[in-house]
Amino acid sequence: MNPYPLLFRLLFQRMDPERAHHLAFGWIRLVARVPVLRTLVAAVLAPRYKELRTEALGLRMHGPFGLAAGFDKNAMAIDGMTMLGFDHVEIGTVTGHAQPGNPRKRLFRLVGDRALINRMGFNNEGSAAVAARLAARRPAFRATVGVNIGKTKVVPESEAIADYVTSTERLASHADYLVVNVSSPNTPGLRDLQAVEHLRPLLTAVREAADRTVTTRRVPLLVKIAPDLADEDINAVADLAVELGLDGIIATNTTIARDGLGLTSDPALVAETGGLSGAPVKERSLAVLRRLYGRVGDRVTLVGVGGIEDADDAWERILAGATLIQGYSAFIYQGPLWCRTLHKGLAARLAASPYTTLADAVGAETKEQAA
Repeated sequence: MNPYPLLFRLLFQRMDPERAHHLAFGWIRLVARVPVLRTLVAAVLAPRYKELRTEALGLRMHGPFGLAAGFDKNAMAIDGMTMLGFDHVEIGTVTGHAQPGNPRKRLFRLVGDRALINRMGFNNEGSAAVAARLAARRPAFRATVGVNIGKTKVVPESEAIADYVTSTERLASHADYLVVNVSSPNTPGLRDLQAVEHLRPLLTAVREAADRTVTTRRVPLLVKIAPDLADEDINAVADLAVELGLDGIIATNTTIARDGLGLTSDPALVAETGGLSGAPVKERSLAVLRRLYGRVGDRVTLVGVGGIEDADDAWERILAGATLIQGYSAFIYQGPLWCRTLHKGLAARLAASPYTTLADAVGAETKEQAA
């Protein structure tokens, strides 16, 4: 029996969402600091399935399922999230300068829709502070750590590339992979950087900065895109990724769309500005992933995120072309048993499939249609 739904209804649902986040975040960090406790919790919540082992971006992971950026903005709970079963942890979004983010209230639960709306605005301590924390970190568990970087709000668009480069120079040596975030709706002008004429010089500059900062290995570079891009723009990003030799694309970030998503929450709540995540973005995120895989095939690693709630969703993303998958919003509603349940279900689906490994299943749906 999972006691979390009752705890959510009696405690977290009655609290301001951001306050509830900090409370839960604090508990996770506290448990992870105690060796005996974290070992016990990991044994219960993070059993590893040999058949789910994944190789992606030149990295070996226990499985394909990771924590999306946004939950741990300042690299404070990597061990805690690994303890709960996430196969990789993407921290951030981190900006060149520290910033408080947008005024509160800025996080909203749409409980009936199993969704969130946020307009956090990249609140974080800045890349210098996060780099120092990563440098001082002494891992309790083997973990794959992605670092998601974005633009500082006060930096003008004309200086955006320099801002990303600053963060890259500080953080690349501490990252198993880097993500250029140009798709959050909560920083003015940020999404304009998804246009290929802006994205090409940005990704080129970040790649060059990573290469001159880290000379002993090649840090994989990915870009995270919005679900709201038109199909022709998705194609353009896919083609650019192949052209530049980009390592991966994360599909997708939150959406600014509201119409056509079947939302049932209070209209005033639905009308809050910010990015919508969770179950309502599932179909569009899946459609973007399918389009990307149809364009790039196995030449670029794809990461599926957006509306993933259970093993069925995860399996569907893999068949659609995702080598890695990520989640965040469903963790708020399903709690600490989420990873355990999803991994168990994913292993069962693989066992019942005609595929020997997850790698065999990646993109199988598209390949079958093409055949």
